[in-house]
Amino acid sequence: MTTDVEPASIPVSAPAAPPRRRIFSGIQPSGIVHLGNDLGAIRNYVALQAEFEAIYCIVDYHALTSLHDADVLRRGTREMAASLQQPDDLNHGLLTYPVLQAADIVIYKATTVPVGKDQAAHLELTREIVRAFNNRYGETFPEQQAVFTETPTVLGTDGVRKMSKSLGNTIEILAEPEVIRKQVMSMVTDTQRILRTDPGRPEVCNVCQLHRWFGPDWEEIQDGERTARTGCVDTKKLLAERITRHYAPARERYLELMANPAEIDGILEAGADRLRPKAEATMAEVRERMGLR
Repeated sequence: MTTDVEPASIPVSAPAAPPRRRIFSGIQPSGIVHLGNDLGAIRNYVALQAEFEAIYCIVDYHALTSLHDADVLRRGTREMAASLQQPDDLNHGLLTYPVLQAADIVIYKATTVPVGKDQAAHLELTREIVRAFNNRYGETFPEQQAVFTETPTVLGTDGVRKMSKSLGNTIEILAEPEVIRKQVMSMVTDTQRILRTDPGRPEVCNVCQLHRWFGPDWEEIQDGERTARTGCVDTKKLLAERITRHYAPARERYLELMANPAEIDGILEAGADRLRPKAEATMAEVRERMGLR
């Protein structure tokens, strides 16, 4: 007698998800972040974490080109780390500037680097170094691709130049409310709007442009300037209030961290510990390919 037996079903495992591309970027330890840092870079860092395996670091070696005071460098590094407000994702690496920058990127075998379109040439040198090494010693490093981000150029309080500490035209978002108010009230707006009753040009007014980051009613604010319904002083006061309110939780956390430097150092060390195996594995491979071991 024969019996038909159905073949045992073999469980089929779901295909493994492809590994996420690795993205790398660094920020100099210039101290407390300002509004341009946040709108121009940090918000973008946060958004990219959802798509990539992100490695962000504080590039303290780069600061050595212009800073030679060890205590100032340590404080600047801690202030930047505390300002970033993301202890679970903050990784402390080292290095950056042409060759130094290339070393930063390739040691973690990053495949992607976020850049503004005006910075693409900076990344090309890294790609050339990668190609030269791979041609000489064999395929070792991925050739990095740029992720062009819609990073705004945030103008400083002078309304002309990019916001920068070296130019003294920043808005210190983690400062005391009175400091923020004073900096915002000093902002240059529409230089052609002389009288309160004159219609304004919100498209060239830096204050009006910044409002779009701090409230859904920015178009209404721009219309008020365009029709002279509101004045520059009004829009400045409102912007100062909104910036202060928006960054109040970050300021509170920043002060907590700066009161406990050991916590900041622990965050940085934990990030370095997580990255060290990646860097060591890369260096072992490089030495093997070059015949140094």
